[in-house]
Amino acid sequence: MWSTDLARRRGLLAIPSAAVVTDAAAVTLAVVIGVRLRTALSEFGQPLVSDSYEWTVIVPIVALWLLLITATGAYRREIFGAGTDEYKRVAHASLLTAGAVGIGFYLTKFEFSRGLYFLMFVAGVPLLVIGRYALRSVLKAVRRRRLLCHRVLIAGGPTQIDEIARVLARESWLGYDVVGVLTPESDVATHTPSGLPVRGIPQDVARISAELNADTFFVTDGAFAEPSFLRQAVWDLEPLAVQVVVAPSVTDVSSERVRIRPVGGLPLIHLDAPRSIAATRWAKRAFDLSGASALLLVFLPLLALAAIRIRLHDHGPIVFRQTRVGRDGREFSCLKLRSMVLDAEEWLPTLHTQTGHTHGMFKMVDDPRVTPPGAWLRRFSIDELPQLINVLRGDMSLVGPRPPLPAEVMAYSDHMHRRLRVRPGMTGLWQVSGRSRLSWDEAIRLDLYYVDNWSMVQDLVILARTVQAVLKRDGAY
Repeated sequence: MWSTDLARRRGLLAIPSAAVVTDAAAVTLAVVIGVRLRTALSEFGQPLVSDSYEWTVIVPIVALWLLLITATGAYRREIFGAGTDEYKRVAHASLLTAGAVGIGFYLTKFEFSRGLYFLMFVAGVPLLVIGRYALRSVLKAVRRRRLLCHRVLIAGGPTQIDEIARVLARESWLGYDVVGVLTPESDVATHTPSGLPVRGIPQDVARISAELNADTFFVTDGAFAEPSFLRQAVWDLEPLAVQVVVAPSVTDVSSERVRIRPVGGLPLIHLDAPRSIAATRWAKRAFDLSGASALLLVFLPLLALAAIRIRLHDHGPIVFRQTRVGRDGREFSCLKLRSMVLDAEEWLPTLHTQTGHTHGMFKMVDDPRVTPPGAWLRRFSIDELPQLINVLRGDMSLVGPRPPLPAEVMAYSDHMHRRLRVRPGMTGLWQVSGRSRLSWDEAIRLDLYYVDNWSMVQDLVILARTVQAVLKRDGAY
């Protein structure tokens, strides 16, 4: 046990070191690219000084670059694994370096290749971000295997604890392994409602952290009766190097909508308004029109091949039209390439009975209604390509919530109607997060998160992840 925990702690400490190596490699590669392109491109002219003398200047620039990356906090252990803060810090440090070097050359009238200066930093920022992304991908994969995880204690009321624990278990790539919980003396129990073991009271967090080798302490509502108790707990944990994380009663809010503003010693959390209105404006519509037009042209040959296969199989219709509910509850005809037998709808009552399905979207592995050509279409999501026409019509968007059936909308509770504030999408968070493996509640949660936290950057990320999910055939059946 002791040796395992020692290896885990050493692994966690090695993450910043791995980031240093990754950044050094990215910066070095940026310099090499700059030197090669400066020499190859005639637009930048000939070098003003000899290559050997130029390299004596480049080395201090690289050292300054890495020093400023360190100074901006890009190697702090809490930024690794999630959020955009890690990328912002390396980009910010790069801009600071470019500014400092440029001003230094100007003030000292130092002769240095402007082409090399420009190319070095233009290549450096994306290379640093790509390097950090690759490192994060490896870290996520390792943590999904329950390695290099933080051992977490959670303090608060039983209900609040279970909510935090569910999020940490669901997002296993974050690397938080809950080893126990602490509840106030008024909540006398050995386990929380979800079954997490209660190890003691929050005031004893230092002793319990040492016993369980915990390195992270989550504090949520109901943990301490007075603010001074939390302050004392932080003091008690200081010698143990345990990280303290305060988890407010706010979930499914993106980091872009959260701002912390200390006022009078109080860290006040400001939440920006939800972004459902922004997700319906002209910029997103223009992106949809241009993107759908381009994709339709690219996939026309594939659509033609799929249409021939469907027609030759059973001589039935090529396109399947199904009524779905769009923005503001308006119904529309959603287009798909037909992947099922002609009487697929008549099979539903029998299949519902066999599978015990009662509500929400109906999906089943090895659906007997799927035709052989349909299985191929579904495996690579080719059956959904006609929805590009729905996008051009304005019924749908490239990215958005899943378009629901009218029967599903009839069963919505009040908060679920919020997902109808934007156009439904051909793809969305639900598709890149497991698709058919998701439960109904989880799909709704992801759709609501998308509506409230929309951004153009998020749309681009979802599209990129969709390509990856389709190629991996992740959750498709």
